Amino acid sequence: MSRIFSRALAGVAALTLATGFALANTQLDPMQALAGRPAAGNVMDPMTTLTATAKPEAETTANPEFDGLPDGPGAEETYYQCVACHSTGIIMQQRVTDQRWDELWVWMVDKQGMVEPDAETKAVILAYLKQNFSSER
Repeated sequence: MSRIFSRALAGVAALTLATGFALANTQLDPMQALAGRPAAGNVMDPMTTLTATAKPEAETTANPEFDGLPDGPGAEETYYQCVACHSTGIIMQQRVTDQRWDELWVWMVDKQGMVEPDAETKAVILAYLKQNFSSER
């Protein structure tokens, strides 16, 4: 009887341990949270990505040297900071709020291991992202 009890107890302990490991890494990934959501579902929700294209009157020139990023102040800094981890296509498909860009920056540094540049370069990159890939413009 004690042998059955100890096996059952060992099984419960193993199940509890496995469940604990599964629950331990449940932090929200903001990019996965966007998956499957309709474009422009709720423009007030900073987790919603808008897939709107740039306004025709605000034509920008895609710079082939920076894999199609629009020309402008911060394009070079943005290119070299971002392509260390992902393509420029990931950047160019975004239409999130300015606040969401700030949140994504913190998430990339804290959770994804992005090396944070000096404060001046960070400001230039965030200004570029907000100017060219914001749902607020």
